[in-house]
Amino acid sequence: MASNPVETADPVDAAETPALVDHIIERYHRVHSRELPDLIQMAQRVEQAHQGHPAVPAGLAALLKQMLGELTIHMQKEELVLFPQMKKGGRPEIGTPIMVMMAEHDDHGAFLRAVDGLTQGLQIPEGGCGTWRALYAGLAKLSADLTDHIHIENDILFPRFLGSGA
Repeated sequence: MASNPVETADPVDAAETPALVDHIIERYHRVHSRELPDLIQMAQRVEQAHQGHPAVPAGLAALLKQMLGELTIHMQKEELVLFPQMKKGGRPEIGTPIMVMMAEHDDHGAFLRAVDGLTQGLQIPEGGCGTWRALYAGLAKLSADLTDHIHIENDILFPRFLGSGA
């Protein structure tokens, strides 16, 4: 038998809305909520231990705290208001909160760019300690996860409710 050369659709693209919403909550919301506090602690340790180092990401812990606060509020709005509506099929005025969420996604992207600037593109300086390395590895994962998270919402989930003009 010949193998089928046609590739199957991305499972995220093909997921029914309730399953996709559950995936977003478990894979992204829960992970961000669990990992960001650890990154904040590591950033505090690196900033404190390497105060005089020219590559120290001064202000990173404060930036990550602000990011956690804003991301937490954003995710709560999605989980408590927007996602339950989506699981029920939406309603005519759902476009307004979706547009607010998309604007907040732009803000999250600005946080990622600020992290990139403070860390000089996540470049660990020569002789960087284990905590510094772990911090930057965790930040790289956060950046990839948050970028994927925003993509799934903006490009897969939200257009289902905004129609073809999204």
